[in-house]
Parts: sequence; C-alpha cells; structure tokens
Amino acid sequence: QVQLVDSGGGLVQAGGSLRLSCAASGRTFSSYNVGWFRQAPGKEREFVAVISWSGGSTLYADSVKGRFTISRDNTKNTVYLQMNSLKPEDTAIYYCAAGVGWGTSRMAYNYWGQGTQVTVSS
Repeated sequence: QVQLVDSGGGLVQAGGSLRLSCAASGRTFSSYNVGWFRQAPGKEREFVAVISWSGGSTLYADSVKGRFTISRDNTKNTVYLQMNSLKPEDTAIYYCAAGVGWGTSRMAYNYWGQGTQVTVSS
C-alpha cells in the first residue's frame, strides 16, 4: 500500500515557475513508476509526465515538453515536477500517481494523491 501527498501548488504569473512535490509513504515506493496528471475545470484528467522507478526513464506530454521536468529522490520517497515558463493553459489540479504500469493512461496507476491546485494568471 502506498499513500501519496501532493503539495507545492499555488498562484503564479505567466512565465513563472513552481515545483510540485509528491511525498509517499510505504517501503515499496521505489518500486513504482510515478506520473503526474492534471485536470482543468470541465476537462478530462490528462497525462503530464512519468518517471520510472529508477529515475532512468521519463516521458512527457507534448504540451509540457521542454518546460516541465520530472525527477525523484527515492531516499526521500519523493517525486518532483519542476514547472517553468508556465502558461495560463497550465491551470489545473495536479495529481501524482504511482503504479507498476508505464505510460500515459490513468489505468497504469494504482495509487493517487489528493491533488494540488496550480493557477497561472495572464
């Protein structure tokens, strides 16, 4: 069993930066791939990025490639999402998720955080 706590969201102006954190409890966290998803009002939850259990592989949505960076520190049971050059269209609730699957589908992930709000003003 893994429990995830998302944090780091907030209000930022366009062009600014935020770093989200996903802190996990559970001894097996380092065995899971961890992804970030986001959901804007009235829209489906969409994939943002994922990092493999070892940190050796990453995958990004085209909309964030080159602006967002996902990383993890397994000694701290934490995954990060560094978000730079933020745009108003990045406004959403951001969720981290852990699972043994890989990829962009929500079905690959078994455990979810509670979400953290990111608002980017123009």
